[in-house]
Formats: sequence, C-alpha cells, structure tokens
Amino acid sequence: MNDYEILLLLDPEADEAAQNGVVGRMRETIEHAGGTVARHDPWGRRRLAYEIDHKTDGTYHLLTFQCAPDTLAELERVLKIDDVVMRHMATRRKGGGPVPTLAPEPPASDDAGQTEPAPAPEEEE
Repeated sequence: MNDYEILLLLDPEADEAAQNGVVGRMRETIEHAGGTVARHDPWGRRRLAYEIDHKTDGTYHLLTFQCAPDTLAELERVLKIDDVVMRHMATRRKGGGPVPTLAPEPPASDDAGQTEPAPAPEEEE
C-alpha cells in the first residue's frame, strides 16, 4: 500500500449531488480494494488561471488516501471518463509522512508592521 493524494477539479455547473457522487465513488473504490481514505478537503469554488471548456471557475476537492497501485490506476481510468471531472492530478506522497494540516494564521496585532527586536543573549562569564 502506498500513500497518495488526488486533487480533483470538478465542473462548477454540476449539481452538488453529482459532485459528491464522484467523491463518494472514489471512497467506495478505495475502501472496496482494501485501502483507507485519510482525509477529504473540499476547497470549494475557485477561479481558474485559464478557461477550461469555456468555464472560468471550478470546484476543488483534495483526497488523501492509502491504496495499492492498481487501485490508483482504476481510479484514474474512471476519472478520465467522468463528465463532472474537468481535471485531476494524482501524486504519491513521499515517505507517507503525516497528513498536513492547515496552520492557523497568527492574530493581527495593533502594531501592524512594527516588530520588537529580540533581546540580545546574555554572555556567561
């Protein structure tokens, strides 16, 4: 079993049920083959850098999972023929490291742009 990520770019004009159906079928395929889905991050609708099929927006989903290589080949085969999927990219996670989490942004301070210098380290005698 290997660790993978798939970034899906789905048609924003497709209804939510169709989009969830694509993700659901991926989960079923992975779990039926003995793999596990570690994380599903729906990124939502975002503007594309360039038009794809005369569409300027897309709905993104990131799936992190573990499966066998032949299961990944089957997933990619199915994604290529699904009309709701505009693009997809599967990558193998190097070393199967921890699943990344989003770090919270630091709170904005009242002294925007001003920082205090760090205190000089004291020398031991």
